[in-house]
Amino acid sequence: MSSAKQGAGAAPEDTSWRETVDPDALPFREGEEAWTRADVDEVIDELFADITKQQTAIAVAEHELADLRDGTDGAGRDPADVGSNNFERDQEMSLVHSAREMLEQSQSALRAIRTGHYGACENCGQAIGKGRLQVFPRANLCVTCKQREERR
Repeated sequence: MSSAKQGAGAAPEDTSWRETVDPDALPFREGEEAWTRADVDEVIDELFADITKQQTAIAVAEHELADLRDGTDGAGRDPADVGSNNFERDQEMSLVHSAREMLEQSQSALRAIRTGHYGACENCGQAIGKGRLQVFPRANLCVTCKQREERR
């Protein structure tokens, strides 16, 4: 079993750390209300749900990939069928890769919550913003740093 699957599978079972998270320690931007216990719990619940969703997506896509690999040697098959099968395989591989990235982002966000680093931009250290995190709990960059990254 991969370490991503082990880490994700173990996280939802052990939630004893939830109550140790201090909402007052989480950064927020000027003009935003401070984090509350309910806000933090909502983000944690959403991250756990996302982890479950991504694990399911990975399992389904890996199953589809296994089905596509069976009998794909191409001998005696129509070239259009082979091309179509290759396209489907590439799509499934892309889905698995994307789901694994999102899984890692959700796991990383939970680690940041547990260690008290959640809500701080990984590039500049400024607050990401409570509003941004409530909409996209996996965010690890503030809007300014994310825009700068996307321009590269």
